[in-house]
Amino acid sequence: MKKADIHDMFSRLRDGDPEPVGELNYKNPYTLLVAVALSAQATDVGVNKATGPLFAVADTPEKMVALGEDTIRDYVKTIGLFNTKAKNVYRLSQILIDEYGSEVPEDADELFKLPGVGQKTAAVVMNIAFGHPRIAVDTHIFRLSNRTGLSHAKTADAMMKRLEKIVPEEFLQHAHHWLILHGRYICKARKPECHKCMIYDLCNFKKKTAEDPEIWSGR
Repeated sequence: MKKADIHDMFSRLRDGDPEPVGELNYKNPYTLLVAVALSAQATDVGVNKATGPLFAVADTPEKMVALGEDTIRDYVKTIGLFNTKAKNVYRLSQILIDEYGSEVPEDADELFKLPGVGQKTAAVVMNIAFGHPRIAVDTHIFRLSNRTGLSHAKTADAMMKRLEKIVPEEFLQHAHHWLILHGRYICKARKPECHKCMIYDLCNFKKKTAEDPEIWSGR
């Protein structure tokens, strides 16, 4: 996608949703970290159902550790890979207490050291909790970027690096949310709803589900 088209794309996404927000529920940087770590290979809706009761009783590393791994597992057992995730939540909570004064570090490299935290989780925490302009690439963003021609990459990590280079600085702070929401509700995997798409004319997808230019003209 050309530089001018990329700017136009994000300008339209911003006009449609000036202050986008993520759909994972959280109370503070710590619960955000836990929620995002739990969201791997799971839906935000499913994670929220589990973390609502969990965060009501444990919204700090100390409270989480006090619950114990077995009890954490009971709270998150409806989420995929819950055994591993419960262990990671318990371990990362203990590490935060022992090594970071119970605070979530505002440093991606430090976040990577925590169990269950990869590029995506670190990027989300850096973006939402601390306001750093990072783009966390999930399946929706990876699909949308390749499909529309915004950028092309073979892995999520490679896509993240490419997007953070090509997205204009004025849009970087909210780019993650605009892309994930557009991919989740409009540019869907099996049947994209092109008739609702505000970037229809900029998109390079060859199998658009709507071809009538009246759908997007004048936007």
